[in-house]
Amino acid sequence: MEERIARFIAALRAAGVRVSIAESQDAWQAITYAGASQHSVFRTTLRTTLIKDARSFDTFDELFPLYFGVDTPPMTDPQSELTPEQQQQLQDALQQLLQEMAADLERLLEWLLGGRRPSEAELDQLAQQVGLDQAPPAASSQQAQRYARRMQQLLGWDQLQELLEKLWEALARQGMSPDVIEQLKAEVAANQAALKEQLGDYAGMRLMDNRAEEAQRRPIPDLMQRPFESLSTAEMDQMREQIRRLAARLRSRAALRQKRGKNGKLDAKATLRANLRYGSVPFEIRMKQRRRKPKIVVVLDVSTSMRPVAEFFLRMLYQLQDQIQKTRSFAFNDHLEDVTSDLATNDIDQAVQAILYRLPPGYYSTDLGYCLCQFQDAYLDAVDRRTTLIILGDGRNNYNDPALETLALLGRRARKVIWMNPEYPAQWGTGDSDMLLYQPLCDEIYQVRNLEQLTSAIDRMLG
Repeated sequence: MEERIARFIAALRAAGVRVSIAESQDAWQAITYAGASQHSVFRTTLRTTLIKDARSFDTFDELFPLYFGVDTPPMTDPQSELTPEQQQQLQDALQQLLQEMAADLERLLEWLLGGRRPSEAELDQLAQQVGLDQAPPAASSQQAQRYARRMQQLLGWDQLQELLEKLWEALARQGMSPDVIEQLKAEVAANQAALKEQLGDYAGMRLMDNRAEEAQRRPIPDLMQRPFESLSTAEMDQMREQIRRLAARLRSRAALRQKRGKNGKLDAKATLRANLRYGSVPFEIRMKQRRRKPKIVVVLDVSTSMRPVAEFFLRMLYQLQDQIQKTRSFAFNDHLEDVTSDLATNDIDQAVQAILYRLPPGYYSTDLGYCLCQFQDAYLDAVDRRTTLIILGDGRNNYNDPALETLALLGRRARKVIWMNPEYPAQWGTGDSDMLLYQPLCDEIYQVRNLEQLTSAIDRMLG
């Protein structure tokens, strides 16, 4: 069971479901307490611990029967209700047919008449014979059914019905009751349907195992240096999975800086003043304490060209909330929106969708100067001498008024102004870019063209 659960988790990941190591550990711990004897409880336990968003429920529901429906096939033993005399009649009839049976067909009939499901080893042998191990990792559910039909053919499924008819005729000649024969027919038919479903589930499970193994063997491309605009949808999903790992690293570094900040460093002036009564002999040492958690205000450009950068910045910021004293978040395109509550009350996927929905994309609609003035009129009190103002944008303003005086005012009120821009410095000032005008008004400017640069910029921001 442990191996089957591990394979199931690997299959979920290969199918695009994000399952972290911590969530896998939660699943193992929950199963330890809940057990696996009750199928519905076991399924609910895995679903609760491994799935974190509604979009992954369908994938879970599709894969779960493949891995855990095989262990409990609804097969019954047709001979269990026969009298000893009827069981002997059945054995005699089977002995008469043995000369006509191939070995695989005999095994199939044994499963159906004995109510015994195939063992894992027997299923593995069938899979190897039909080439399931060499199946392409991207094989579909339709291909899984084709492999299942190949396994049926290998067992002699096509000749089964004719053989069963001969068996029923032989039992009738031996004097077995027609009612008993009809009951045997019904139970064997039910077992046949259950076995067919089991073979289909097993083929689907093996194809998912192939996909998971291929995903583990495939070298993960180094997407950290890839520009955001060049990423495919699948690569964007891979990058989203990396955010937690990167955020954990940044959180550890920020926590270390906070620990060092609590220790402080020598405050020479305070030490001299405190020791004047001792003739300036430093008996009492005074240390400077530094507040390491920043207070930040973020202004994000969510125009068409900036959306991928803004999304990853929001995801990183969401993961690092515990390392920031206070955050106010604003997003803009042709107007400014306060999105602080979206990030505070929703999970990050819902928050990103809500923010991007409220500010729909549009070409040549960005008006940064107007949005800066709007910020000054409505949210100026959000910026004070302890605030780091962060602007994430490409500085392109569609030839509108850049509102330089407004940014200069915000810079005088803020502790620091940081600008994060995905464009190369050589692009600043070209076309409708006002970045060269904004540059002197900023304390720090970082290029954030890819996730590595964005991570580095956020790390410096936390410092």
